[in-house]
Amino acid sequence: MGRIKITDTSLRDGHQSLWATRMTTEDMLPVLHNLDDAGYYSLEVWGGATFDVCIRYLNQDPWERLKIIRQEIKKTKLQMLLRGQSLVGYNHYPDDVVEKFVEKAAEYGIDIFRAFDALNDIRNLETCMKAIKKTGKHAQPCVVYTISPVHSVQHFVDTALRLRDMGADSICIKDMAGLLAPYASYELVQALKANLDVPIQLHTHYIGGLAIATLIKAVEAGVDIIDTASVPMAFGSSQPPVETIVRALQGTEWDTGMALHQLFGIATHFEQLRKHKGFERGVTRISDMKVFEHQVPGGMISNFHAQLEQQKAAHRIDEVLEEIPRVREDMGYPPLVTPTSQIIGIQAVLNVLMGERYKLCPGEVKDYVRGYYGKPPVPVNEEISKKIIGDEQIIQVRPADLLEPGLERARQEIAHWSDREEDALTYALFPQVALKFFEYREGRTHEDISQISARDELGDDLQDEQQPVVKMPPARVIEMQSRGDGEMSIDEIRELILILDQTSIAELELQRDDCKLNLRKSVSARQDKMETGSSSGNFTSQEENTPTVSENTAEVVAPMVGTFYEAPAPDAPPFVKLGDHVVAGQTLCILEAMKLMNEIKAEFDGTIVDILVENAEPVEYGQKLFLIEKD
Repeated sequence: MGRIKITDTSLRDGHQSLWATRMTTEDMLPVLHNLDDAGYYSLEVWGGATFDVCIRYLNQDPWERLKIIRQEIKKTKLQMLLRGQSLVGYNHYPDDVVEKFVEKAAEYGIDIFRAFDALNDIRNLETCMKAIKKTGKHAQPCVVYTISPVHSVQHFVDTALRLRDMGADSICIKDMAGLLAPYASYELVQALKANLDVPIQLHTHYIGGLAIATLIKAVEAGVDIIDTASVPMAFGSSQPPVETIVRALQGTEWDTGMALHQLFGIATHFEQLRKHKGFERGVTRISDMKVFEHQVPGGMISNFHAQLEQQKAAHRIDEVLEEIPRVREDMGYPPLVTPTSQIIGIQAVLNVLMGERYKLCPGEVKDYVRGYYGKPPVPVNEEISKKIIGDEQIIQVRPADLLEPGLERARQEIAHWSDREEDALTYALFPQVALKFFEYREGRTHEDISQISARDELGDDLQDEQQPVVKMPPARVIEMQSRGDGEMSIDEIRELILILDQTSIAELELQRDDCKLNLRKSVSARQDKMETGSSSGNFTSQEENTPTVSENTAEVVAPMVGTFYEAPAPDAPPFVKLGDHVVAGQTLCILEAMKLMNEIKAEFDGTIVDILVENAEPVEYGQKLFLIEKD
C-alpha cells in the first residue's frame, strides 16, 4: 500500500467519451506544461479513436500530434491505448503492420502501451506484446471486465496470469462500460494482488454512477494506479473526476500528493474550451444507468439517443437496449468494447428496425461468427450461426494467421503520395480516409487548415461554400484487414445509424449539416442528368427512362441511409447487371452504413429490369435501388 498513482485520460478517453474526440492539437498545447507539472503517473494521449478522428475529421496528422506532445511533456510518461491486433483501427491487421506500428509509436514517444483484446482472446495480443517488449517500453495488457454467466473472478485471474506469462509489466482492469461495482472491485483487485506480482491499474467509466466508489474500494484493496479525467471531461460516459478522487484520499495513507489548485487550473482551461466549442458535460440519464442490464458502453448510448432522436424514432431506444443483451447472448457473451460493442450494437439496431432478427447482417457480424475476431467466451448460438453464415466452417486458428503481410503493399500503394513509414502505416490502417487526408494535406497549407478549424469552431453557417471539396476515393470492400475503414468513435456512430422514419430530404438538411453535402450532391446529380438528358451510368430520369413497371415488378429499397456499391471491390465486376436473373438470397449490392458493409440480398427470384442508383452514390432510407421482374 501507499501513495496512489493516477493516470490522466483527458487527452484521449476523456474527450473521446464526451466530445467525440474533437480536441485538436492546438486545443491541447496551452495546457501540456501544466499537465506535466501536476504529478500524474502517466498521461493517456494517443490511441483509441484519436488516430482515426485526426485524419477523418480534423485534418491533422496523428503522428505529428504525438511528436508535439512528446516535445512538450518532459517529465511524465506518455501512454496509449492499443486494440491488440486491431491497433487503433477496427479490424485485425497483419503482423508486420502491428510490429512496425508499435516500433514507430515507441519512437515517437509512447512509454506505456495499454493493449487489450475485446474477447480476452490473448492470441490476439501475442504479436503486439512481443513488439512492445522488443522496444523496451512498458507493456500493460488488459483484462477486459464484463458480467455474464461465464465471467467469474477466477476467469479474470486466469486471464491475468496468462498475460503476466506473456511479459506484462503491469495489468489493467478495463471496465469500459462502468459495470464494476464497488465491492466487486474490492474482490477482484484483492484476488489479482494475491496472485500476481506486477502492479494493477483500474480503468473504469462513470456511466451509471458507480465509478468513484469503485475506485475508492479498489484503492482499499491495494490497486496501484487508477484512471481519472479533468472535471470538464469527467462524469457521464467518461472517467470519474481527478479532483474528487484527490480530495477523497487527502490525509489518508493513499494520499496522491497532488495539489488541487493545480488541477483546477488545468480544469479551467478545459472548461473554457468546452464552452467555446459547445462540447457537452458528462451527464447520467436513466437509460445510461440501464448499462447494468444491457452493458453498452456510454459512447454508444449517447449515439443511440442522438441518432434515434434525429430520425424521429426515439421511441425505439428501449427496444434497441432490450435487444442488445439478447444479441450478446446469441454471440457468446463477448465483452462490449470496440469492436464487439459496435458489432453487437448495430446488429441489435438492425434487428429492431428491420422487423426481423438477423434478416440483415453486416459483413463484420458474419466475420465475428466465422471466428475472424477471435474466440468468444462461449460458442455462438448454433441456430443463429447457421442463419448468419449457413454451413461455413468456423476458423480455429489465430485470426491474424490468415492475413498476408500488408506493410510493403501499403508502401507501394502510396508511393506517389509519400515515402514516410508513418504514412504507410496510416494508409494500412485506414485506406480510404488516409487517401483523402493525403489529398487534403498536399493541397492545403497549414494556414488553410487553421482557417477551416476556426470556421468549424464558429459554426457550419460560416463555412465558405466556395472551398474546394476533396473527393473521397471509392470505398474498398476488400479483405478483412481493410474493411470497416475505421474505429467507431461516438461521433462516427452519430453518422452511422441514420435509419430514417419517413424523414424527408429537407428535414435531413435541417438536422444534419454533415449529411447535407452528400444529399445535395445526390440531388444535384439527379437534376443535372434530368436537365441534360444524360444517360451515362445506371441513373435515369424516373419520368423519361424508367421501364414500364408491370404488376409483377417489385422494388428493392435501401433499408438505411448509406453508400451504394455495385461490386465487392473497386476492380471487381458488379454483383448484378441489367437483365441478370437472380435468385432469392443472392447479393445484389453492398450498402455501406455505420462503417459496416451490409449485403443487400434478393428476397425472391426474378430478372433485374432497372438499376436506379450509381456506384458509390449516397442513398436515403427507402430509396429505390433495383426493379426486379418476379418469375
